[in-house]
This record gives sequence, C-alpha cells and structure tokens, in this order.
Amino acid sequence: MNKQSNTYTIIYIIVLVVLVGTALAATSLALKDKQQENVNADKMGQILAAALITPAKGEVVADFDKYITTQLVVNEQGNPIEGVKAFDVNIANQSKLPADRRELPVFVCTTPDGATKYILPVYGAGLWGPIWGYVAFDSDGSTIYGAYFAHQGETPGLGAEIEKAAFSDQFKGKQVFKNGRFHPVTVVKAGQQPMNGEDYVDGISGGTITSKGVGAMLDNCLTPYRRFLQKLSE
Repeated sequence: MNKQSNTYTIIYIIVLVVLVGTALAATSLALKDKQQENVNADKMGQILAAALITPAKGEVVADFDKYITTQLVVNEQGNPIEGVKAFDVNIANQSKLPADRRELPVFVCTTPDGATKYILPVYGAGLWGPIWGYVAFDSDGSTIYGAYFAHQGETPGLGAEIEKAAFSDQFKGKQVFKNGRFHPVTVVKAGQQPMNGEDYVDGISGGTITSKGVGAMLDNCLTPYRRFLQKLSE
C-alpha cells in the first residue's frame, strides 16, 4: 500500500486510535479498584478529621476501623433503617430529597480517650461548585465536638478557606439546641450576630457566597437529624 495515500493515512489513524483506546481502557480497568480504595480512604480520613483524629500516613483505613465502632442509617424520626450501609449512602443525592425521604448516615466514633462522638455528613453548594463536610457531636446530641469542611473549586484565599482549621475550629463547643429549640449553627459576617440567639461562627472574609453556602448546607443537612439528636440527649 502506498504510504503517501489518503487511504493509508486514514487506516493508520484508525488503528492508532483503537490501540491507544484499548490501552487506556485496560489501564483504567486495572486501576479501578485501587482508585476506589483511594477514594474510600480519603473519605475515611475526612470522617475521622471531624472527630479530631489524624491518622498516620498509610493508617487511615486501620484507624477508621479502630475508631468508627458503629455505622447506622436513620430516618427523619431518628429510627434505624435496615439494609443500608452508612458509608455507601450518596449524600449529594440525599441532600436534594425531602427530609422525610432521606437516608441519614451516622458514624459512631470512640475517640482515643474513650468518649463517644456521633459524626454526621453534610453536603451543599458553594460559589463555584459543591461543598461538603462532617460534623461530630458529643453524646449530649447538642454540643459540636469538631467539624471538617471541603470543597471542589472555591477560590483560593477566599471561599477555599472553609477547609482551614481557622474556620472549622470555630464550631467546637457550639450548641444546636438552644432554649429547647433546634438551630443549626449559623454562619454570619464577621462582627454580626443572628437575631434569634442561635450559636454562630464568623464567615470567611471575602467569601460571602461560600460562607452562606456553608450555613445553608448545615441547615439543610442537620435539620433532618433533629429527632435523632434529641434521642441522644434523652
């Protein structure tokens, strides 16, 4: 065949695309399990971070199995849902459903000092994409023990600051039950206070939309846990 002909060029391109595509597909399949393991380990690390536990490098899965002693899924009434694994629940999808139709994961953590914490996932929208996190509660069902937040594409130095300890540490010790009423922690502009007396934290300077997104996320995702948290206090 004439290597200078159009036919040869077309055949060459087709064969090259098929070979490269096959190689990429084979590589993707070969690495799929490892990629999923990395995704799971990252999620485990985030859950532990809410309980103020930082695993050593390479020990995330071991520490998750060590400290997360129970996983359960509850409904809006705070009652367990059987047959659903907490770790596998898609929080992004659940956050869009009416509260009475949601599957609500709970990760029960026994900290190194023997205390029990209840870690709840949250998911919402920032300025440029999704934001998410985990909030750990003391056994009284009201006091926040720790929190972890992450984002997909918020602006560095502005909205992206929600992932920094300077922001998440503000949540420690805040209460979601005040005077018998349930109020997820509000995120307000620095120097301001909410009108109805609920606990609050300062938002990110210059990251107003992301800060409001965190507040809306907490309201949307923690409110369905109200009955579950009440039962803890009882």
